[in-house]
Amino acid sequence: MNEKVRKLVTMAMLAALSIVLVYVIHFPIFPAASFLEYDPADIPILIGTFAYGPLAGVLLTVVVSVIQGMTVSSGSGLMGIAMHIFATSILVLVAGNIYRVKHTKKGAVLALICGVLAMTAGMVVFNYFITPYFITPDLADTAAVAANREFVKTLLVPVIVPFNLIKAGVNSVVTFLVYKTVSRHLVHGENWKKEPGVKQAQPEQ
Repeated sequence: MNEKVRKLVTMAMLAALSIVLVYVIHFPIFPAASFLEYDPADIPILIGTFAYGPLAGVLLTVVVSVIQGMTVSSGSGLMGIAMHIFATSILVLVAGNIYRVKHTKKGAVLALICGVLAMTAGMVVFNYFITPYFITPDLADTAAVAANREFVKTLLVPVIVPFNLIKAGVNSVVTFLVYKTVSRHLVHGENWKKEPGVKQAQPEQ
């Protein structure tokens, strides 16, 4: 199979898997903020990032976020789509670029740790500055925006920071544990039908 076609098919499969995982697994971590739910959607996206690079990871993020926001997570609306794109894009850009430079197991660990920390920090900024506008019906009401920002501020340390650390951390650990197996069969095509005269790609070291 042509490598470009294989890549497109693989990315489509990873995107579809991400949507299925959200549909099957999603639950709140903190009762005080039940609107923040854990889901494993970022695992296939991280796998795609490690396999094809950070830009591919961002593309997967956008596609998955839009489809997810219009289907299985339609209740979260535009805010959910924007938050997923912002959070996961930070994760894959940081993790993907580090792993591209340090293409080893230690490099993968460092990449994922840095990605988790960057995503968590980014979501603190997003929630403090952007979320108040999403949850305020009348944006012209500056007092309401300010009040909602104060409300969000009360959630930053006890809820938003640990939520993102847990969500991104769990997804990163799972990605690290399954990446080689998944990439060997799905990305590098050990299970693809080998065409005559076409040399199969070898798993990354």
